Amino acid sequence: MRIFVTGTDTNVGKTVFAAALAGALGASYWKPVQAGDLDMTDSDRVRLLSGLPPENILVEAHRLRTACSPHRSAELDGVEIACGAMSPPDADPLVIEGAGGLLVPLTRDILFADLIARWKLPAVLVARTSLGTINHSLLSIHALRSWTIAIHGIAFVGDEARDSEEIICAASGARRLGRLPLIDPLEPASLRRAFLDNFRLEDFR
Repeated sequence: MRIFVTGTDTNVGKTVFAAALAGALGASYWKPVQAGDLDMTDSDRVRLLSGLPPENILVEAHRLRTACSPHRSAELDGVEIACGAMSPPDADPLVIEGAGGLLVPLTRDILFADLIARWKLPAVLVARTSLGTINHSLLSIHALRSWTIAIHGIAFVGDEARDSEEIICAASGARRLGRLPLIDPLEPASLRRAFLDNFRLEDFR
């Protein structure tokens, strides 16, 4: 299976969830565009947390210097993100991670949602459980449906907020895949254990 991991916002836990999912499935991981943090990229974090062999961490299509929206980071680097020429690797299973949320621009004309829709991949929406998640999650689900992107389900990250999780799924009809708790210390073994305790692998196959 090939899954696109997106989020309701930046810093909601997409990379940690993607590492846990890819590690549990023995999948390959690919982040099409890395903007900023080139000393420790999301691919580096996934390699460290997932327990996957290095060959399963696929090279980004673009590595940009400035930590900002990819469209602007590319402009600052003098780079053109050629979305039409970019396509997912042939690996299967494959976990692809976006940058920020669905409507983050890759260019002045193309959003991440456009790319996911073009690739016809199902999306897992990663949502925090903290205050504000109901609005952010429902807006993101509305955007997924507006772009006719298949919603594989919602993965929550954070402390339990049962009522928020329930109302998001009830109001949207989206499937709750599970909730990844905050993990301290965050290490490959503790992340794998938390994922397997809170998600069902068969939901991703």
